[in-house]
Amino acid sequence: MASGDAEMAVFGEAAPYLRKSEKERIEAQNKPFDAKTSVFVAHPKESFVKGTIQSRESGKVTVKTEAGETLTVKEDQVFSMNPPKYDKIEDMAMMTHLHEPAVLYNLKERYAAWMIYTYSGLFCVTVNPYKWLPVYNPEVVLAYRGKKRQEAPPHIFSISDNAYQFMLTGELLDLPHSNLNQEGPVISLWYVTSQLKTPQRCLRTWSSYAGTTFK
Repeated sequence: MASGDAEMAVFGEAAPYLRKSEKERIEAQNKPFDAKTSVFVAHPKESFVKGTIQSRESGKVTVKTEAGETLTVKEDQVFSMNPPKYDKIEDMAMMTHLHEPAVLYNLKERYAAWMIYTYSGLFCVTVNPYKWLPVYNPEVVLAYRGKKRQEAPPHIFSISDNAYQFMLTGELLDLPHSNLNQEGPVISLWYVTSQLKTPQRCLRTWSSYAGTTFK
């Protein structure tokens, strides 16, 4: 559920790193879009690029890319594009067209705006910004406490707080973590535990996911 700019004020300086502004959402909704011809097309150098279908013939599709290139490819190398209102969508499971180029494009667009957290159904995808962002400030920690997942932008704090609420009601919940390097699980765990401030026995339990011992 999207919040207005006023409601996002509780996140302080982190707000623009967590959710699109109201102005940007309105502009996206009013942007011209042709669902029949707007596509992603496989590109020899850039994986997938945006383009417009020019023609279809004998199982081949000719697409003109935004950069002005003309590509003729097989039908299975062309993918329907989502309307602009889905640009930088917070939960990719909500996309009309869910496929590889749509996922890559959404993550790229969000990353370009330093929105490093994105939901994909039950999962929270994180892209390393390799820089400090104000998304872990004290006011952000407080803003996520007690909120349901759909009530706030994607964040590891939302995942951890919801897990904590489940734990309080006696429900068993695992927090699996998948990462390409060894630092990711440890860093994410640190943010989770710093937000929850749970008893040491809880920290020891969750630290087992990252192979880290808390004393």
